[in-house]
Amino acid sequence: MTALAPLVAPGPELDAARLARYARHLPLPGVGPEGQRRLAAARVLVVGAGGLGSPALQYLAAAGVGTLGVVDDDVVDVSNLQRQVVHGTADLGRPKVESARDRIADLAPDVEFVTHPVRLTPENVLDIVRGYDVVLDGADNFPTRYLVSDAAEILGVPVVWGAIHQFDGQVAVFWGAPRLADGARERGVTYRDVFPVPPPPGTVPDCATGGVLGALCGTVGSVMATEAVKLVTGAGTTLLGRIAVYDALELSWRQLAVGPDPTREPVTALLADDAAYAAFCGLPAPVGGSADAGTQTGAESGRVLGPASMSAQDAAALLAGDEPVALVDVREDWEAQALPVAGSRLVPSGTFFGPDGTDVARAELPADRPVLLVCAAGARSARVADVARAAGVDARSVEGGAPALLLAAR
Repeated sequence: MTALAPLVAPGPELDAARLARYARHLPLPGVGPEGQRRLAAARVLVVGAGGLGSPALQYLAAAGVGTLGVVDDDVVDVSNLQRQVVHGTADLGRPKVESARDRIADLAPDVEFVTHPVRLTPENVLDIVRGYDVVLDGADNFPTRYLVSDAAEILGVPVVWGAIHQFDGQVAVFWGAPRLADGARERGVTYRDVFPVPPPPGTVPDCATGGVLGALCGTVGSVMATEAVKLVTGAGTTLLGRIAVYDALELSWRQLAVGPDPTREPVTALLADDAAYAAFCGLPAPVGGSADAGTQTGAESGRVLGPASMSAQDAAALLAGDEPVALVDVREDWEAQALPVAGSRLVPSGTFFGPDGTDVARAELPADRPVLLVCAAGARSARVADVARAAGVDARSVEGGAPALLLAAR
């Protein structure tokens, strides 16, 4: 790969405190005092404060990146702590961006930490990504990966991408128009060049259904942080044009050469909305969340449905009332055994995410009453609710999941 120019111009001279803090960076070829000044002037956005974002955020902060942004709309759940090491037991139930902010403030108090406690959408992604020098994509779903890639290509921002599954990880650098060391530009490779179409729904299980080795996140997330440092400073050769594939069980790395697809038209505009990105990935369109207090219409049945999600308190009141209601637990069997929800029927979320998801929803869920869906924290149940509602089932995700519902029912 042709050498890239440093991504960021050097900031002010380092004061005595920074010279002491970054003393082990300063002798490094390709970094040195000038590279450290570039890091201090850099603005890096991390998508996701989860398994990959946790190590990446901490190592980028420790490296002296001047401004760190993080996008995440989730809260800390006990099942996160096995791999999401930026959070602790005391953070359970807190927004992940707040937990990460407090950890970074202790680790690197000079870092400006910017929180974006939202889910990325076509409506906000350009405004969020704009102004950052590089994006680290640690998202755990395909619509967000394509959305981040499209926004970055439009804005000319490089993306350090990482993905994990069970014992395997992948890392790459994508950049639609990289700036070369001689100042020239050439067409680079993007996520869409390598993955022009997403895998069929249900073929790639998420961490909850497929599992993931916690330490794997540290390995892959640290490599992502390393690639970001190299981009900012110009040190070494980045993974642009290569995908590094890691097998933790064999303790092996291999590299795949990738390049731009000359037949692909460059991305100049985002898809219309969330529904368009979901449809591109073969998923049902999102039908709203807790902010949507109105009714919806089932896409196939035409039925008028209730809200797509409801608070744990409202769900507990509905279960205690006289109206017929079904309670379905979409966690895995071992999760339900660890924290059972009395009166629920267990149907693991992976059941609904194959190509026939809507048919499965019609077969597994009653259509004559509201269906309350619970998982560990509300994320999986919201996805199942999307599938079920597209099939005409009045499914409602319980916010906060099983722990919140059990607490509300006391």
